[in-house]
Amino acid sequence: MEFNFFINDVVQTARDEMEKAGYEGLETPEDVDQVLKEDGTTLVMVNSVCGCAGGIARPAAAYMKNYDTKPDRFVTVFAGQDKEAVEQARSYFTGYPPSSPSFALLKNGEIQTMIERHEIEGHEPIEVVQKLEQAFDAHCS
Repeated sequence: MEFNFFINDVVQTARDEMEKAGYEGLETPEDVDQVLKEDGTTLVMVNSVCGCAGGIARPAAAYMKNYDTKPDRFVTVFAGQDKEAVEQARSYFTGYPPSSPSFALLKNGEIQTMIERHEIEGHEPIEVVQKLEQAFDAHCS
C-alpha cells in the first residue's frame, strides 16, 4: 500500500510540475482529439516518471514557455498513466515509435518533428532546449 502511495505522489508531482509550467494535461482520447485536431501548432510533451523526464525533459519543457517563437498550444500526456490518451496522441505521431519522455510538434494535426527519448536521455537540458528552439523556429509563426 505504501509503495502505491509513493508512486501516486511521484506521478502527481510530475503532473503538477507540467501544469505549473503552463501545459494542459490531456487525460482522455477525446481530450487529445479535441486539441490536436485544432488548426495551428501544438507541442505535445509525453511525460513519464523516469529520471530523464524529471531531470531533463520537464525542465526543458518549462523553459520553452518563455521562448519568443512558440506554438499555439502546450499540452502533455502521461505515459504509463493515461494509457488511452497516450495511445491516441501517438496515433498522430506517424513514422515514430512510442517514446517517453518525448516531444512532438504538430501543425494542423500533422506531425512536423519529434524529439525522442534517445535525444533526451543522457543529454543536458540545454541540448533539448536547443532542439525545441530549432523546431519552433522552423514550424511556429
